[in-house]
Amino acid sequence: MSRRATLRRRILARRRDERGAALVVVLGAIAVMAVLLSDVQQDSGATFAASLSERDALIAEYNARSGVNLARLLVATEPAVRKAVAPMLALLGAGSGGQMKPPQIPVWEFADQILGPFNDAAGAEAFKGLAQLDLSTGKNLGLSGGRFELTVADEDSKLNVNVAARGDAISELRLSMQLMALMGSPQYQPLFDALDADGQPSDRRTICGALIDWADSDEDLQGCDDPNSTTPTRGIEDNYYQNIGQPYMRKNAAYDSLEELRLVRGLSDDFWATFVEPERGNPKDRAVTVWGQGAVNVNSASPLTLLAIICANATDAAMCVDPVQAQNFIMGVTLVRGFTMGAPLFTSRKDFVQTMKGGGLIGPFLSEFGVQPVTFRSDVEVRDMIATESKVFSFHVTGIAERQVSENETVETRVDVVAVVDFRQAVDLQSYMPGGDPNAPPPSSSASSADQAALALSSALVSNPLGNVVYWRIE
Repeated sequence: MSRRATLRRRILARRRDERGAALVVVLGAIAVMAVLLSDVQQDSGATFAASLSERDALIAEYNARSGVNLARLLVATEPAVRKAVAPMLALLGAGSGGQMKPPQIPVWEFADQILGPFNDAAGAEAFKGLAQLDLSTGKNLGLSGGRFELTVADEDSKLNVNVAARGDAISELRLSMQLMALMGSPQYQPLFDALDADGQPSDRRTICGALIDWADSDEDLQGCDDPNSTTPTRGIEDNYYQNIGQPYMRKNAAYDSLEELRLVRGLSDDFWATFVEPERGNPKDRAVTVWGQGAVNVNSASPLTLLAIICANATDAAMCVDPVQAQNFIMGVTLVRGFTMGAPLFTSRKDFVQTMKGGGLIGPFLSEFGVQPVTFRSDVEVRDMIATESKVFSFHVTGIAERQVSENETVETRVDVVAVVDFRQAVDLQSYMPGGDPNAPPPSSSASSADQAALALSSALVSNPLGNVVYWRIE
């Protein structure tokens, strides 16, 4: 065989050995590209899902903000509602001289129904059932792709522990009387016999004093004494919190939020569930607050809070020592409020005092229900502790964004907003409407237009008709 033929055979053999190498390279390249594409797809999918989640959270937040602002607007319209129903209320009774000042109408109790047209389709249907109105011709009503759930709590219906931050002895004494009365029923004794959350004994007087000492500005120990005691217990505030290993001391300033109460000694979960928030997630049932005017609105206060007000001022009241009498009082007030469908029970502070003594329109009914009349140490002191109108409200709104991910699956994103609004400086909303307040004084003709505009802006900022937000939290 020639040399050329041998060389040719070798070349062909080598080529046969290298056959398929290109396929291996191609398959390797495809595998690498598949991994890269999978990684890119995974990153893109995660980024897309995060973007959708952020978008839904933003929609839910603004649905909640809408609920807060709509509820503020509803509360701001209460004076106009009160004025409109005054003639009907006048037919039901009259005060001195044949005139009766119309009481505050608790429109906030029906906020979820009244604001239904601005919510989802279910809310609109609930409103139609309430008002029998046709909403089909309305424009720009309702939310698309979500809704809000709303609860408005009257903070003036609760005992305000921030009263202690006022710095005067009378406010502290009144608060101590109310707190001791709130905790005073014998049925709560097992709660105070056990050790608190820090493993320390904390009786009623200790916890009452701790709540007040946290907020007051002095260094005097509050003893929460019996108001009839001739030897009050006073001393210097100790360093209790540091002695048990807590990294803080008494604040000696006002509470910033309700959650701050958990820092106070003796406030265990059982105490919280009994006196602060009896029903979790229902702010209306709270007996204690850190916001409000200080005077308790007897028209919206819970029966338990009313019982605390009564027992703080009564002399030998049966309902303050007898659990059966206390239960009769709570059931009687609840039943009467059910009959009135939310209408105010008391037209004045004096009316409340007379009712508890067995008089007025409701006193005889409570007596028939087994509630014995009450004798107060001082009618004036009781009237100083109470009110018949509310000015501070907390709005608890859950904004919900809904997204359809499949034919049978919907994803919900929820954002909770809590806003506390003070209406004490709020001006009448009608003065901002066309025509303004007919009783408002005319602007000074000597002031320039710029000065008038600045004055109007300053007035609006100080006295927002929708109230001033004093607390805001987003979760």
